[in-house]
Amino acid sequence: MKKLLLFLVCGMLWVSSLKAQQTQYMVFEFVKVEKDQLFDYIEFKDLMEKVYRQALNDKRIKGWDFWALQSGANQADFQYIMVTYYNDPVQMMNGLDEQSMIEYTKIAYPHLNSAQVSKLFQESLAMRDMPMRLYMREITETKDNFQMKPGVLASFDLMKAREGNFEAYEQAEAQTFKPIHQKRIEQGLMGHWSLLRTALPLGSEATSTHLTMNIYKDYMQFFNAQSYEDMNQTDAQREAVNEGLNSRDQKWVYLATLENVVR
Repeated sequence: MKKLLLFLVCGMLWVSSLKAQQTQYMVFEFVKVEKDQLFDYIEFKDLMEKVYRQALNDKRIKGWDFWALQSGANQADFQYIMVTYYNDPVQMMNGLDEQSMIEYTKIAYPHLNSAQVSKLFQESLAMRDMPMRLYMREITETKDNFQMKPGVLASFDLMKAREGNFEAYEQAEAQTFKPIHQKRIEQGLMGHWSLLRTALPLGSEATSTHLTMNIYKDYMQFFNAQSYEDMNQTDAQREAVNEGLNSRDQKWVYLATLENVVR
């Protein structure tokens, strides 16, 4: 009996460890909408939330976010960022085909017939363009229980590891910057942080190789974090931070507010 109990406990710990180690894959889609269609696009994002919720119920995705861009590059290029979460790279690369999304739309809008659903879906697609799509793999993240909900603030920092410093950059993020973010989370100055690497092979001319997600519950927490300075940081820690900064080029920082979320 004791052996059986020990076996069950070990099994539960193993499953828990396996889940904790599961790699997360994410697709970032930067969305451009013409100014005269911004009002109609509000309806589109609500439609997408219903569609992706059906995909979540069907275990095709792990989650979905819709972010409104506050600042970053030229906002004429795009105004929104959609992030879709997957459990594995195959699911990520296959994504959701158009036929599947139409079927999920039918489920989300049972009062519409097939022709109406198809028209609604095609009109929504025609509203926007996607000038940039990133396929990313999560490398490491902070330990926290942060809950994503509308109103949450995030900065998406696009990085490019310097030539020959790819491993050094990732090591700096994991060993130097991650503990700093973890400390901020424990002090109530941040909600969540993660480092992502591109999941597709890239050449030397790629504009970015990594992305960090810095999540805050609101603007108050965000600005408090910006003004915070760790007075107890040692000279060795400051040197490690500088070395980490020198291992990469920070291409763009996109500040965005979460408007819709599916979990």
